[in-house]
Amino acid sequence: MFLMRGNVVDLAVGVVIGAAFGTVVNSLVKDVITPTISAVVKVPDFSSIAFALNGSQLMYGNFLNALISFVIIAAAIYFFVVVPVNKMPQLRKGEEQSPSAGISEDTKLLREIRDSLKK
Repeated sequence: MFLMRGNVVDLAVGVVIGAAFGTVVNSLVKDVITPTISAVVKVPDFSSIAFALNGSQLMYGNFLNALISFVIIAAAIYFFVVVPVNKMPQLRKGEEQSPSAGISEDTKLLREIRDSLKK
């Protein structure tokens, strides 16, 4: 049955965690970042920011909140998911090529001296 495969379960967990993370980031933007920015620009609530154009109000404050949330979520995904996944092949390649990568230079030098004394 296709539901028992690991990819479907991983995807479901990712969606649930992503939704929860989105809620946390939206709360962070609404309750922490927006009041901090509004203290500097002296506007108490971004959702009320608007400008008039030909007699209609263009409310762009909520868009600013959504934009800030998007930037934070994108940065978190990039730095906590994309960068580590991209570095994994490099780390694996480095481990395979040099099994003595964890050995210090002093130890390597002492081994060279030992090997030369054996000759």
